[in-house]
Amino acid sequence: MGNTGNKLQIRFDFRSFVVFLIIFAVEVVIALFVDDKIIRPYGGDILVVILIYYFVKSFIRIKSLYLVIGVLLFAYAVEIGQYFRLVEVLGMQNNKVMRVVIGSTFTWGDTFSYTLGVAICYFIDRKQTDLK
Repeated sequence: MGNTGNKLQIRFDFRSFVVFLIIFAVEVVIALFVDDKIIRPYGGDILVVILIYYFVKSFIRIKSLYLVIGVLLFAYAVEIGQYFRLVEVLGMQNNKVMRVVIGSTFTWGDTFSYTLGVAICYFIDRKQTDLK
């Protein structure tokens, strides 16, 4: 039999999905009720990459390091899209939902927050290889 250790496996991980739901609820609370200069801009960005990490982890079995790298690259790609004003390029600057999803303002603080968020994920899951 061949080595299946490097194959991506689809599955449902209930614990990861619960973590995703809790973080999603926290993000909604932050978006609706917090308007400050620390928690909303930085805490929200840290949590959003953790949210994405646990959402993906809910459905795909993958080494934690690979997932952390993938989520970080995705977050950086979104930030690069903000730098190049992707919302405006796509003609969606008047669509509030798309402005929130894609974002409209590039900041180095966001990239730092994303990096910190995935570092937290990796620290939590560092001993877990997921693929054995």
